[in-house]
Amino acid sequence: MRIIAGEWRGRRLRAPEGRNTRPTADRVRETLFAMLASRLGSFEGLRVADLFAGSGALGLEALSRGAAHCTFVENDRDSLAALKANIATFDAPATVRPQSAVALAPAPSPFDLVLMDPPYGKGLADQALAVLRDRDWLAPSSWIAVETARGEPLDAVGFATDAVRPVGKAQISLLRPE
Repeated sequence: MRIIAGEWRGRRLRAPEGRNTRPTADRVRETLFAMLASRLGSFEGLRVADLFAGSGALGLEALSRGAAHCTFVENDRDSLAALKANIATFDAPATVRPQSAVALAPAPSPFDLVLMDPPYGKGLADQALAVLRDRDWLAPSSWIAVETARGEPLDAVGFATDAVRPVGKAQISLLRPE
C-alpha cells in the first residue's frame, strides 16, 4: 500500500499484522478521492476523521492532499500499532482515539470530512453514522464517505445520499447530513 497523491505520494504504508483487517485497495482509494475532489475542490485545511482506520490509509491520504488534521479511530491492537507507526513515519498532524467507532464520545467540534471503512457485512456503518449524527461529529456542510461491500445495504437515516459507486468488490457512498 502506498499514498496515491499529494505531498507523500508514492510513500509506503505499514499494514496491520494478521487477517483482522481489509486494507482499502489503491483503486478504491483513487476512486474515492477523485469523487471527493470533484465535490470539495481542495482538501486544504480540512478537519478529517478516519473511522475504522486500520493502517490509516484514508486519513493519511487526505493529509497528504492538504487536510489540516485527522482524528483516527481504531480499536484493534495490531491495527493501532501499524497506524501509530504510519503517523510517526509521516510526522502527520493527527490524533488517535483507541476506541470503537460505534461508541464515540461527543466531538469537541464538527469534522469537515469523515471517512469510514468498517468491516463488511456487520452493519457497523449504520451504527457509526447514528453516533456521528447524535454526538456532534458533523456540521451541516460535512461530507461522509463510507466504503461497504458491493451491494451491501446502507440505511443512512438522517443523511442524504449524494453518490453511490461500485468499485470492484467495494461500494463507495458519499453522504451529507440532512
